[in-house]
Amino acid sequence: MFPTTRFPRRALLAFATLALTAWSAQAQAPIQAVASFSILGDLVRQVGGDRVQVNVLVGPGSDAHVFQPTPAQARLVGQAQVVFSNGLGFEGWMSRLLKTAGYKGQQVVVSQGIEPMKEAGHEEKKGHAHGAHDHGETDPHAWQSVGNAKVFVKNIAQGLCRADAAACDVYDRNARAYVAKLDALDREIRAAWAPIPVAQRKVITSHDAFGYYARDFSVKFLAPQGVSTESEASAKGVARLVRQIKQEQIKALFVERIADPRLIDQIGRETGVKPSGELFSDSLSAADGAAPTYIDMMRFNTRALTTAVRGE
Repeated sequence: MFPTTRFPRRALLAFATLALTAWSAQAQAPIQAVASFSILGDLVRQVGGDRVQVNVLVGPGSDAHVFQPTPAQARLVGQAQVVFSNGLGFEGWMSRLLKTAGYKGQQVVVSQGIEPMKEAGHEEKKGHAHGAHDHGETDPHAWQSVGNAKVFVKNIAQGLCRADAAACDVYDRNARAYVAKLDALDREIRAAWAPIPVAQRKVITSHDAFGYYARDFSVKFLAPQGVSTESEASAKGVARLVRQIKQEQIKALFVERIADPRLIDQIGRETGVKPSGELFSDSLSAADGAAPTYIDMMRFNTRALTTAVRGE
């Protein structure tokens, strides 16, 4: 006969409690997600909540057009369970990064299902260099449409559900709540533009980042650069823009946070129009800045634009 070992009841309960705690901690470990740039990172956080740890590759104040991934970021991608990108040619470096990282997990292109716009004046700009991140004819800045942002949120929720089916109800609930906020934001922006005649809604910006906003809210944006900040503005194009500003008495002249302000400053000097400030196009601000979230960014830009167009 083998001796029977009896454990005290308290020891068994303590062991069971420890095992349950360890299992619970493992089950609740956050999903590791990577988002390509700061605006997308915020949308993923809104849907994922506490269940998702979001790591952003191109952080606030940085330019995804000229981004070069580091080895540390490649390792971060390799460890992720789901990677979110904008698509539409915005992240020209993404396929190389995924290959370098040996990534085999979920890939979500959040712009899937939207109707892409073509870059304004693409044929005219073909003769000028667009750098390594040429978007072809497609304007990738789809997030500038609140309606498109709602499609992004739907795709994000579906991607998180595939990566973490146990929490799918949480992601769907978060997505629905956030879409309601986006609906309210869209109404707010339309109300802000409503008193301003459409013929007066003309704005100069650094590069063509606001085409979707222009379409949704009937604003005409003119820019010396193309849809990429690597585009080169031609002297002929700048001269034509200067003439147009003078002829049409355009009052709103903006530089973007990620752009070199010298070209806009030059246009301001040649036209006598004082730059109206800065806009957020491809990046959010830091947490303590004016636009730490997507909704904050859209509100900030709308206030700045409508104030400048009115000549205030």
